Amino acid sequence: MSSDKNNVSRRDFLKTTGIAAGTLVGGGLIGGLVGYNIQGKGTSTLEHGGHETNEATGSPKAKMFFRNEKDFSILSKATERIFPEDDLGPGAIGLDVPYFIDHQLAGNYGSNSKEYMQAPFDVGAPTQGYQSRLTRAEIFRQGIQKLEDEAQKRYQKSFNDLEGKQMDEILTAFQKGDIEMVGVTSAFFFTLLRAATLEGAYSDPMYGGNRNMDGWRMKGFPGHQMAYIAQIEDAKFQKIEPNPLGNH
Repeated sequence: MSSDKNNVSRRDFLKTTGIAAGTLVGGGLIGGLVGYNIQGKGTSTLEHGGHETNEATGSPKAKMFFRNEKDFSILSKATERIFPEDDLGPGAIGLDVPYFIDHQLAGNYGSNSKEYMQAPFDVGAPTQGYQSRLTRAEIFRQGIQKLEDEAQKRYQKSFNDLEGKQMDEILTAFQKGDIEMVGVTSAFFFTLLRAATLEGAYSDPMYGGNRNMDGWRMKGFPGHQMAYIAQIEDAKFQKIEPNPLGNH
C-alpha cells in the first residue's frame, strides 16, 4: 500500500530495505522449474481434499505437495511479504504464487530429478550452482518449519499470526544467513523462495501462477502473441492485451 509519508509503494519499500533485493545468488534455480510431473512424486487432488477453480485458466487450484493448511499458509504469507499487494496490483497470494510453488515442489523442480546430485557437497561460490545434498522439496519443508520455529522463538506466536514487520524481520534474518539450517544455509533457502515467488508471479498461467495474467499486466508484457504485424510499423507505444500459451 502507498506510504503516508512519501507515497512509495510497499513493494518499493521492501526492495530498498533488502527483503526483496535479491542480492544473494543461488545456482540451479531455474532448471526443472517450468513444468511438473503429476504422475511422479506429486500427489493427487483427492489425497489433499477439495480444490477451487482458477477462473483464468479453468484448471483446479489443488495442493499437490503440502499436506496441511498451516504449512501452505506460512508459504503464502512469506511470499506475500516478498511480493506484496499494493496500488500497482495483486501480490503473491492474489497471483496464485503459492499454488505455483506447491505444484513445482511436487514435480521435477522439487525432486531435482534432472540435476546432478552426487557428493561431494562442499560449500561453493554462488557461481558453482546447487551445492546441497537436499532436494528443493526437502529445503522448502525445512525452511517453512524454521520460519515457524523462529516465530515461536521470537514472538511466541505462529508465523501465520505475526504482523508484517515481524515477518519481515524473520525473512531478513533468513536472507542474511543468520538462521541455522541442516544441509543448507538459510540464505540459500531465502534465495530459492524469492526466485520461485518471482517466477510464479510472471510465469505463464498454465503453470499455476500469474493469475489472470495480472503479473504481466503490471509489467506491460504482452505474453505470447502470434505476430506483431499490425503494430510493428506504428511509432506509438503499443499497449497489448497479454495472451497466454493456453490460447494457442
